[in-house]
Amino acid sequence: FLYLLSGFKAGEADMQFVERMQWMPTFNIKYAVGVDGISILLILLLTLLSPLCVLCSWNSVTSHVRAFMMLILLVEGAMLVVFTALDLFLFFMMWEVTMIPMYFMITLWGGPGRINAGLKFILYSLAGSLLLLAGILALHVEASHVGGGQTFDIIALSQLDYSATAQWWMFLAFFLSFAIKLPMFPFHTWLADAHGEAPTAGSVLLAGVLLKMGGYGFLRICLPMFPDAAVAFAPVILWLSVVAILYGGYMALAQDDLKKLVAYSSISHMGFVTLGIFSFTRQGIQGAILQMFNHGIVTGAMFLGVGQLYDRTHSRFIGDYGGLHKQMPRFVALLCLFSVASFGLPGTGSFIGEFLVLLGTSEQNMIMVILAMGGIVLAASYMLWMLQRVALGEPATPAAAGLSDLTAREAVTLVPLAIVTILVGVYPAPLMEIMDSCVAQLVQFYE
Repeated sequence: FLYLLSGFKAGEADMQFVERMQWMPTFNIKYAVGVDGISILLILLLTLLSPLCVLCSWNSVTSHVRAFMMLILLVEGAMLVVFTALDLFLFFMMWEVTMIPMYFMITLWGGPGRINAGLKFILYSLAGSLLLLAGILALHVEASHVGGGQTFDIIALSQLDYSATAQWWMFLAFFLSFAIKLPMFPFHTWLADAHGEAPTAGSVLLAGVLLKMGGYGFLRICLPMFPDAAVAFAPVILWLSVVAILYGGYMALAQDDLKKLVAYSSISHMGFVTLGIFSFTRQGIQGAILQMFNHGIVTGAMFLGVGQLYDRTHSRFIGDYGGLHKQMPRFVALLCLFSVASFGLPGTGSFIGEFLVLLGTSEQNMIMVILAMGGIVLAASYMLWMLQRVALGEPATPAAAGLSDLTAREAVTLVPLAIVTILVGVYPAPLMEIMDSCVAQLVQFYE
């Protein structure tokens, strides 16, 4: 990734490092990949979290270790292609491949309810994949009718002008597929079960990067290809985003399981992503991309922290802890940082993303902005309440009283994420410059 970043030109909106090779000439399907200012941030996120997933599994995964590490590499490789694919068939193939390692991670190394959680994950994912395939086939056929020829090239398909009726149906198919993956309310019910039963590395990859495939799909396909349909559906999507922000926060407030609390907080945070994307404003979309990046960092760190506690006590119940500031001061310091970053405290990366999303949404509807700010209040409530019960007071159990602080390996998994959280919060300009030209080009469809 460092080699890729060193040659990346931040001021250009066009794809860079493009490679095209014939794959299936009969159907004009190519192996085509490239990177722009949007995808490179998600590649950075993925390549940062994947090695940390290996480190966090060092002691917790003891059976079939080589198979588990192979699955981490497989899901990382598939997601890298998803974020760089310039051919819709290649995009779909790798989209499907990401399901396989995640399913086996959940069902083979997960908790007691792993079979049901894995089944729910795969059924929802397959439903979304069928909709995605239907949308791709419809887009391929429609492109030939409007003079685009038989092509799966994403750039070429984005430059065609489709009829209003065709846009409506194709947008609906793509939108539902990406909404399930994100997941948007009301397609979110698989998320808490999958997170609750997945091993720590699976939860980090799932929340940190896999969910971002849905947001990336909105930005890469839905907005540039179907602008008329996107504008028509936007009011409904924006209100669903506001509901997701409030619903996710309310459900997180009711949890007594640490993992499920973080899982429901993801639903709320991803509501900010869709709110920013479908505001169709430069600030809103920049905020949404930043929010995807920051959510991956902060939520990935939260799941790593929960996993470190679980390795010590084999309990995720909040009531089994307490007083950790005495036994685990370094862990509690990092947990406090990521908790306040989760609800967007100024000085952390999430604050920048949420502020830009709200700024962009204010051009659409101020009532939505006010309600979304209520979601931030809910986030502060459940995170601070969790901190009070876990870190302060006296230990609730003998096991909590005898916990040891972070080891060097565990510190290495959390400290880099803490540094990124603070750096983005204090100085987000480099990330903004990387994405700015791409976002400006995207917004042109809606000016």
